Amino acid sequence: MPKLVITLGLTIIRGMKRLFIVRHAKSSWNSPYLSDFDRPLNKRGKRDLPDMANRFLEMGYPVDLIVASPAKRAWVTAKRFAKALDISNDNFLDDERFYHASTSILMEVISNIDDSVNNLMIFGHNPGLTSLIGKLSDFNLYNLPTCAVCGIEFPFDSWREIQNHQGEKFYYDFPKSRA
Repeated sequence: MPKLVITLGLTIIRGMKRLFIVRHAKSSWNSPYLSDFDRPLNKRGKRDLPDMANRFLEMGYPVDLIVASPAKRAWVTAKRFAKALDISNDNFLDDERFYHASTSILMEVISNIDDSVNNLMIFGHNPGLTSLIGKLSDFNLYNLPTCAVCGIEFPFDSWREIQNHQGEKFYYDFPKSRA
């Protein structure tokens, strides 16, 4: 039976994995000479990003590892969350496979995460992230908004099991949810 542990007012059940899926903040299309990979955040993205990182921080959920697409808009979003959550560079990775990844690629990468990581946060792009949420949970989401965070909890202790199990959405927030 999983062991209950109380930490900072949160109940954590050992033998559980938590995945936080974050879409990059709103990006700019104002520079047609830039590649899609190099697009920066726009004014709204720069405004929403610190607010969303702080809102997540206030919830008190632990994050052990961040994995991000190296595309500028996703990487900047991930780095801002890492700063707010006090995640060291040792616990921050970028993975080129996350750039416009399909659901199957995302699941493959996640399934190979070291099992010592219980709370994983990933940053990437649509439509892959929205599809991933639908595949991994019963959360019926049409479109993951920019800078949105979705948390899914799984009843297993190895990331390899993500290929065979659905989890339960326990957290969802997006910039306009408090508008």
